[in-house]
Amino acid sequence: MATAKHWPGLAGLLGVALMGCDAMMTQLPLAGDDFESPLEGLSRELNAAFVEGDRNFEKAFSVDEGLGPIFNNVGCEGCHPGDGRGTPDLGFTRFSRGTDPAVDIGGPQHQDKAIAGIPPERVPEGVEVSFRMPPPVFGVGFIEAIPVATILAHADPDDEDGDGISGRPHWVTPAGFVPSHHVGGGDGPQLGRFSRKAQVSSLIEQVAQAYHQDIGITSDFIPQENQHPQAGGGMALGDGVADPEIPAATVLETTIYVRLLMPPARGRKTAEAMRGEELFGQIGCASCHVPSMRTGRGPIPELSEVDANLYSDLLLHDMGPALADYRPDGDASGSEWRTAPLWGTRLVADFLDGEEFYLHDGRARSLDEAIRLHGGEAEAARGRYEALDSDARQAVVAFVGSL
Repeated sequence: MATAKHWPGLAGLLGVALMGCDAMMTQLPLAGDDFESPLEGLSRELNAAFVEGDRNFEKAFSVDEGLGPIFNNVGCEGCHPGDGRGTPDLGFTRFSRGTDPAVDIGGPQHQDKAIAGIPPERVPEGVEVSFRMPPPVFGVGFIEAIPVATILAHADPDDEDGDGISGRPHWVTPAGFVPSHHVGGGDGPQLGRFSRKAQVSSLIEQVAQAYHQDIGITSDFIPQENQHPQAGGGMALGDGVADPEIPAATVLETTIYVRLLMPPARGRKTAEAMRGEELFGQIGCASCHVPSMRTGRGPIPELSEVDANLYSDLLLHDMGPALADYRPDGDASGSEWRTAPLWGTRLVADFLDGEEFYLHDGRARSLDEAIRLHGGEAEAARGRYEALDSDARQAVVAFVGSL
C-alpha cells in the first residue's frame, strides 16, 4: 500500500477495452477536442505522470496478467472510446436491482464475461438489471476541485423556493483506503459527486473499483477477487495470478491521468445557439444544469480557482418513473440521478461513429428526445420546452449541441 506522500492525485471513471479512439471517430478532432489531451500548462512532472497513466488507460489485460476471473471487458479504453462516453454495444455496465442477499452475493455489478474454465456470472431468474452507459472521463479533475460548499449552495432538498426543483447532496461513506487529506476521504459521510448517482465521493475509489469490478483486476487497494454467486458457493475464484495483480502506483497513475484530462471547450456561438442559451435559462433547464461552478484553491494551478463550465449542479434529482431504474445506490433512490454534465455534447456523434446516445442507458438517440424524456423535477421545464415553437426548440437543441 502506498504511503500518504505517494498519493499525488485523483481522477477516475474507468471502463473496459475492445477498440480504440481511431476506430470510433468519424474525423480527426481539432486541437483540444480529442478527449485525450492534458490540461494546458502542466509542469514537466505532471506531464510525465499523465503519459504513464495514459499507458495504463490504454492497456488491455490478458489472462496471464490477471484478467477476470469474471469481468465486463479487458481494459479501460473500450467503453470510453477516446476517453469519451461509451455506447450500449460496447459492453456497458449492468447492475442487479434489489437488495435480496441471494442476489447481491456477487456484488452490485453484473460481470457478464469470464476466463476459460469459469462460468460467467448469471443474473438470477426474475431479477431485472439496470443498464448504465459508460460516461466520459474528461473533466473530472475539475469536478473534484469544486468545494463542497459551492455544490451545497445549489441544494434545495425541501424545495423552499417553490420552483419544483429539490436537488439534494448525496452523502456517502468512502472506502477505508482513501486518505482523509484527499477529496472525498476521511471519517464520516462525504459528499458524493462521481458516477451516475453520485454514489462515489473519491476519484481514487472510483478508479480502484473500476479496475476491480469492470476488469477483474485486484490492486493493493482492493486485493480480493470478485465473488461469484453461481460458482464456488459465492467464494472468490482465482485466475491463476497472485493477488494483488497491480500495485497502488498503477491505480494512482491512472487516477492522475484522468484527473488531468482537459474537457472540450464550447463550440462556435452561432446566433441560433445564443438564442437557445437564453431560452435554456428561461425554461428552467439551468436550475439543474448549472452552467459553471468555480473550483477552490489547490496544488495544481490549472485546476485551482478557475471556472468549471460543466452544466451540472452535481446533485441528486428525482427524474420520474420514465427514467427510473429502481436500483438504489447508497442513499440515492431508484428514480434519482446526479445531473449529467453537458460539456463535450457537441462531439458525441464524432466519437460514436456518427451516432448519438444520451441519458444513463443511451436510450435517447437525439438531444430533443433526451429532453422530452425528462420527468419528475424536470417535468415543468420539459413542458415549457415542448410549448416552444419548433424554431425555439431547435435553438435550445443547437445550444446544448454547442457545448
